[in-house]
Amino acid sequence: MVAPKYSIIIATYNRIDELKELFASVQDFDFQSDKFEMVIVDDGSTDGTEQFVKNLKTDYTVVYEKQQNQGPGAARNLGMQTANGDYFLFIDSDCIIPADYLSKIDNHLAKNDLDAFGGPDTFHPSFSPLLKAINYSMTSFIGTGGTRGAKKSVAKFYPRSFNMGIKRAVFDKIGGMGTLRHGQDMDFSARIYEAGFKVGLIHNAFVYHKRRTSLRKFFKQIFNWGVARINLSQMHENFLKPIHLAPAFCLLGVIFVFLLSLFTIFGKWLLLFTIFAMDAVALFAFIQSFLIYKNLKVAFLSIFTLYIQVFAYGAGTLSGIFQTLTGKKTAKGFTKNYYK
Repeated sequence: MVAPKYSIIIATYNRIDELKELFASVQDFDFQSDKFEMVIVDDGSTDGTEQFVKNLKTDYTVVYEKQQNQGPGAARNLGMQTANGDYFLFIDSDCIIPADYLSKIDNHLAKNDLDAFGGPDTFHPSFSPLLKAINYSMTSFIGTGGTRGAKKSVAKFYPRSFNMGIKRAVFDKIGGMGTLRHGQDMDFSARIYEAGFKVGLIHNAFVYHKRRTSLRKFFKQIFNWGVARINLSQMHENFLKPIHLAPAFCLLGVIFVFLLSLFTIFGKWLLLFTIFAMDAVALFAFIQSFLIYKNLKVAFLSIFTLYIQVFAYGAGTLSGIFQTLTGKKTAKGFTKNYYK
């Protein structure tokens, strides 16, 4: 049996409904079925994931592995140990994959010899207004500065596990992902750069990413990313830049202005100016989101998701800094009931 060229590795935990959507999208691939395999690593699911995957009937190979709950990094490492392909592709289980995804990657790699690569994430037309609003805040330049796969970015591009690929040789040289619960994919990308491998962005190889399905879950996710930024800065030089601290400064600034307004006239005027500035940003987000999605509800929700993203990331960053200053080796964010 000839080994496939691509191994698509999916780490999953109690996400059977999302897996069903993901596999439905794979059925529409325009790529030869003998040139790729799906490697599903079940991180201890109890929702029927094992039975679903094992009962699948497909033209391509499906490999199923199960482990006790250890987190996504360990699951992806097991996937790499099991995979048979020349390239390992990581995609989150809450993604839908376009039919031409593998074709775009294959065509790009035929012209560009990359050791590691990544692509952007975006919304599917069927997504709810909230998911589209979250997509706006996560992918717009005002929200993330283009760091998640845009052609123009304020910072260096680091492939992330929702849409990331490596040559098998990368895994053979540097090993798998680390033990961070959040940010282990960014740590992995940093180690790939540090090892001297060639990394690139395949901007047209996107996936449809559902992300979190409530504002509460979204807040927890972004808070944990803020914490992860501090942990990553302890592991890699130049991983904490002013742009990453901007949300924390925004949060501290708003708190300071509010407290100052309680005691001084100057503070009251400064608070009015701050409210005006925040309203201006909100109006910009509303208009830009409406032009993208052509939906008033999405545009309205985009204001909330944008500000939740900024302040949650800022709060997570400050929490990470405080935990580090008080002697914790690894800062922690939300852990209990993280997905609830």
